[in-house]
Amino acid sequence: MSVKFIGYIGFNNTSEIHNGVRERGLDTDYVNAAARAQEEGGFDRVLVPFGSNSPESQIVAAHAAAITTKLGFLVAHRPGFTQPTLAARQLATLDQLSGGRVAVHIITGGADAEMARDGDVGTTKEQRYARTDEYLEILRQEWTAAQPFDHKGSWYEARGAYSAIKPSNLPVFFGGSSPEAIEVAGRHADVYALWGETLEQVGDAVRQVRRSAARFGRDPGFSLSLRPVIADTEEAAWKKADDIVEQVRANREAAGLPTSGHRPPNAGSLRLLETAAGGRRDQRLWTGVAALTGAAGNSTGLVGTPEQVAASMLEYFDIGIDHFLIRGFEPLADAIDYGRELIPLVRAKVAERTGQPVALAS
Repeated sequence: MSVKFIGYIGFNNTSEIHNGVRERGLDTDYVNAAARAQEEGGFDRVLVPFGSNSPESQIVAAHAAAITTKLGFLVAHRPGFTQPTLAARQLATLDQLSGGRVAVHIITGGADAEMARDGDVGTTKEQRYARTDEYLEILRQEWTAAQPFDHKGSWYEARGAYSAIKPSNLPVFFGGSSPEAIEVAGRHADVYALWGETLEQVGDAVRQVRRSAARFGRDPGFSLSLRPVIADTEEAAWKKADDIVEQVRANREAAGLPTSGHRPPNAGSLRLLETAAGGRRDQRLWTGVAALTGAAGNSTGLVGTPEQVAASMLEYFDIGIDHFLIRGFEPLADAIDYGRELIPLVRAKVAERTGQPVALAS
């Protein structure tokens, strides 16, 4: 088993330490620099996120693909706002134009308020997962059908659907911790995505998804999202992490945002917030920002020297993680540091562990 690295293009060079929340304005110079830096740094892909107030992820990915040659793109996509037949053709077109460098990250959506901003009002989380299940079924059929097909389901109906453009190889990433999410993941995910939790929690999630996938004859990969904090010494790294926590706290307080008493709307954030209540976990899992922000998305990290963080990542590799999605709090500078200091170490450790040559970014 090899290891792959996923970076991040978050539209501009800011994070929670700059304004307390994720700023979604588009900075083209940053997108250009981030794409090129992560390609040069050995990342396999970069995630382009999705949000109800964000720039459109597929268009940003198309632009970044045009200025790179090897870097892959993990395009976040939310079912329910585009017909699946059309979404299938859009993604297949992007895949073809980029030379097969596209994957899609399906974001079902757990927060009612977030969904309502784009007009999805009144659906429950359970209904949204059922819709995602049907959506992915149609997406796959559109990508593979040699002849026109009909579909009539609970959410979608299509007659004579057919796409003349097919993807070369377009992996589906998928996340979610509820029983409904695990069921959909087992049926459809090529890679199941987790947030950074303890080794015990991640191992349990891997086993759950593998059991679900086995019922459908499938064997997915697993991606872990982390915010690594690295420095020349362990003491300096933890000081850096503590400073990040205080910056995020000050920015949230200045913006009138809560730093405690959160009630996240989805099962994954609830579990991550419970983990964060314990402070440091395992040897170097850091939960300070997750505790302040209500475990909003990718908000935990590993702290230490590059060698120490790489060793901790290898522990996750040993329990089934074969993709690492890593992003920092200084987005561009940290991505450059990861490419120089962290990614080569992890690749070398994995090669040593597996007895395979050091894998380069594909």
